[in-house]
Amino acid sequence: MPETKTFKVIQIASANGRKPGQKETLIGLGLNKIGRERVLEDTPSTRGMVRKVAHLVKVED
Repeated sequence: MPETKTFKVIQIASANGRKPGQKETLIGLGLNKIGRERVLEDTPSTRGMVRKVAHLVKVED
C-alpha cells in the first residue's frame, strides 16, 4: 500500500477583516488561531483550500 503524501500548514496571520470565506476555509483546514499547525493529506482539494488562504499560512513539506 503506498504512503499518502502529507504537508504541514501553519497559520501565520489572522482571518479578521478578510474576504468572506477565508475564515471558513481556515476552519476547514483545522486552523483558527495564529501559530496553529496541522498536517494535511496532499490532495487537490486541500491544495486548493491552502491556495485560497496562501497569504495567511506557511506550508512546509
